[in-house]
Amino acid sequence: MLELEGELAEVYLLPGELHLARRPALIRTILGSCIGVTFWSAQLGVGALCHSLLPRCPAPSPFGISPAAGRRYVDFAIRDLVRQFDELGACRTELEVKLFGGADVLLVKPESVRPTVGRMNIDAAIEIVKSEGLNVTASSLGGTSGLSIKFNTRSGEVLLRRLPRVVSEDIGDD
Repeated sequence: MLELEGELAEVYLLPGELHLARRPALIRTILGSCIGVTFWSAQLGVGALCHSLLPRCPAPSPFGISPAAGRRYVDFAIRDLVRQFDELGACRTELEVKLFGGADVLLVKPESVRPTVGRMNIDAAIEIVKSEGLNVTASSLGGTSGLSIKFNTRSGEVLLRRLPRVVSEDIGDD
């Protein structure tokens, strides 16, 4: 990544991806029911963002799971980033961790008692962050509309924009 005259290199993450920036960058993504987790170390000047689709990685197979496949899952992606920050010498208590997403963007009947994918993703993220000894410094979780987020790894700031809720009308036979 190159930084040009004060401008930050930009990285766009698709679902199931993560990016650890060792040089200042602007990492962007769009979240619905997915979870985005930012990690920032002011001391190291390093930031990262993961964009995970599902709460829990399936039980490991005898062949294991590749990092690329595992990053689709909230628990795997968070632990993968924690490991990478540990290897860089980051102190977990000094990391700024922010959680985003987990919206119920799909039509869900109000009387449904089953948890939504968004809710399960939120619960997994909070549980894993806590179990890894990390502190959440900010969050925007849940709701019914998606988010566009931009993470500045130079400053640790996350700018978010709530996306308009899209409602389609039922088309029926008359």
